[in-house]
Amino acid sequence: MYHPHAHPSAIRRFLEAQSSAGIVLMGAAVAALLIANSPLAQDYAAILHADVGPLSLEHWINDGLMTIFFLLVGLEIKREILDGQLSTWPRRALPGVAALGGMIVPALIYLGFNRGSTAIGWAIPAATDIAFALGVIALLGKRVPGSLRIFLAALAIIDDLGAVIIIAAFYTSGLSLPYLAGAILAIFVLIGFNRFGVRRLSPYLLVGLLLWLLILWSGLHATLAGVILAFAIPMERTPGRSDADCDSPLHRLERALQKPVGFIVVPIFGLANAGVPLLGLPSGALMAPVTFGAAAGLIFGKTIGVFCFSSLAVRMGIADFPAHATRIQMLGIALLCGIGFTMSIFITLLAFPDSPLLQAQAKIGILTGSFVSGLIGFAVLHRAGNVALHASGDMAE
Repeated sequence: MYHPHAHPSAIRRFLEAQSSAGIVLMGAAVAALLIANSPLAQDYAAILHADVGPLSLEHWINDGLMTIFFLLVGLEIKREILDGQLSTWPRRALPGVAALGGMIVPALIYLGFNRGSTAIGWAIPAATDIAFALGVIALLGKRVPGSLRIFLAALAIIDDLGAVIIIAAFYTSGLSLPYLAGAILAIFVLIGFNRFGVRRLSPYLLVGLLLWLLILWSGLHATLAGVILAFAIPMERTPGRSDADCDSPLHRLERALQKPVGFIVVPIFGLANAGVPLLGLPSGALMAPVTFGAAAGLIFGKTIGVFCFSSLAVRMGIADFPAHATRIQMLGIALLCGIGFTMSIFITLLAFPDSPLLQAQAKIGILTGSFVSGLIGFAVLHRAGNVALHASGDMAE
């Protein structure tokens, strides 16, 4: 009897590959750049700024669709904390210290280039793009040991949690107390659902939608509703069963969101926000402090912060070095952490909401820094992996 899943189509194989979401996102970013620097540029901008109901299309993407992205991020963080790579303090130690260094050092480098009003963008190079970084790792196959894949995934999750906290703490202004009170009430309702064992997703999603509206109107960034909702979704783990076989509300929602977020939500965000009109920028924009700060923060800040902080944690006995990995491979992973596309652009929009020029400068720095970090990180890991594979082959002989 023929089983279609035994011989998956090329489309199915592409959708299942870990690197595919990163490839689609890269394609969307390249398409946005080409469109923004073509005769279609005015139409591209007009479509993004067109009103769709109470918000422009750009706002629906950045405040609405990205809430779904943050919901998935929150679900992943919760699952890893309760029953995954972050479930114990020893497991959290190395990626936690590395993530801390990967946020502090890039911010300091950015501030080294920027003073005054542009200093508000200090968090732009402080986040790693999970889809891109793990996509590069997937392309390298067996050249990267499993311990480093786990380390990078855990680091990226902690990194995203740090970015969420930064957004809530530093990029919020003009709070409306009545709407904030309503949002807090909605959160208590979600907690009540969880405590009383409500397992249907529809009540959580309906209250989550209300929470999104209240947070939007309160002055906080609406995407925070996604993370808050994620932490209210119940999770139970059946012993001996993989995540793919678990049927808790959290697992069901996470599985349902993975492909839409990876192949629709994030690429649409990239298509809407990576379009920098390079031809129309002043000549000094490419050499601006914001551009240099974002690029240098990602390339040098992430590498130095992740590599040095993790090395220090191992030397001090706080954490163990990843098994079967070399220091050169750890350096390659640190370089990949400089891929900061999605979250970095998102923070750019929050830091410079009223300045298209500063947004463009930051995006140039982000695209440059992410490309250079990804390319060098891939080359280092590819080279180090080949050496390790040859060494293991010689030992086997």
